[in-house]
Amino acid sequence: MRSLLRPRVLLIVAGLAALLVFVLRPATTTVTGATASRGPLVVTIDEDGRTRVRDRFVITAPVAGQVRRLTLEPGDRIERGRTVVAVIEPAAPVPLDARTRAELEAAVGAAEATLARVAEEERRARSVLDVVRQQLARTETLAAAGAVAQETLDLQRAEAEQAEAAARAAEFAVAQARQEVAAGRARLGRGAARPAGATETILAPVDGVVLVRHGESQRVVAPGEPLFEVGDPEAMEVVADLLSADAVRVAPGARVLIDNWGGEAPLAGRVRRVEPAGFTKISALGVEEQRVNVIIDFVDPAAAAALGDGYRVDVRIVIWESDDVLQVPISTLFRNGGEWAVFAVVDGRAVVRRVTLGQRNAAAAEVLDGLDEGATLVAYPPDTLADGMRVEIQ
Repeated sequence: MRSLLRPRVLLIVAGLAALLVFVLRPATTTVTGATASRGPLVVTIDEDGRTRVRDRFVITAPVAGQVRRLTLEPGDRIERGRTVVAVIEPAAPVPLDARTRAELEAAVGAAEATLARVAEEERRARSVLDVVRQQLARTETLAAAGAVAQETLDLQRAEAEQAEAAARAAEFAVAQARQEVAAGRARLGRGAARPAGATETILAPVDGVVLVRHGESQRVVAPGEPLFEVGDPEAMEVVADLLSADAVRVAPGARVLIDNWGGEAPLAGRVRRVEPAGFTKISALGVEEQRVNVIIDFVDPAAAAALGDGYRVDVRIVIWESDDVLQVPISTLFRNGGEWAVFAVVDGRAVVRRVTLGQRNAAAAEVLDGLDEGATLVAYPPDTLADGMRVEIQ
């Protein structure tokens, strides 16, 4: 009888022990997995931007009078000295007192001095452009022979583009100064005497395109009242206002990706200038922010031909990049005792590993120490997860 009870007791004890082990064993937590891998990492500053014509000029009424209906529309091309942009029937001249005449003579003298100064600046800009073009031609010859690095050739081409832009800007400044001199002389009455019913014809001061038309109908205008804004749409740039804390991390020449402009692939750009002065802007949340304008050039202006003045784009300014770094997803990181850490999955258990981070962006972070390539990690670790707990990757 005792020999029959002993096996039963042993079976009961074994069953109770197995049940106790099953009940007391640690629970397994289901988690999302990730991997520490090597690859390229790009750190950018992302911000909204808008396009604008680099050299923009306002055509104003040189005299008071009645302007005839403006027929040019935005998008129409104009040629310097040939396209009639407006016709004004001048108002009858008002006799000038001695004080007003003296002030107008001084204004004309200042405008003539300004014209002389900008004309000298134009000649200097043209001279610099000739020298830069000669240097570029020599560099291209040396580059074709393999005697000059491609980077040097790219810098020479960039300098040539900047010199051409400076020459165009100087040309536009001369045209504007001439208009100001003409306006001053007209107000002073130095212009040729007009017969009754004579009109003032305004010709296009530069080659370009009409960007904005201020009014359309025939109306009375005052001297200096804007009629058109014109510019060259082929000389387009992008301006993005960055937080001042981000602007100090951007240097001229930094690579830029211009996205969400309407095409499939991002356009390439380069930072030309970080403006030295900031300004205050109210954010959408009503917070005052110090902002700084960053000016960006298109690497290939022809690729941006579909863009117009004032179009919205997204810019990603590259401040650091590498082709091969050990990195982990941002979703795997958490703070542990004031340091960054991850949960590594080792033999089915979550193990806390403290890591030293380098550069990071919104998606991934560079790991300098604490992990090996290929390590399995827990992404989005729950608050209930602790060191040593069993985990199952879903």
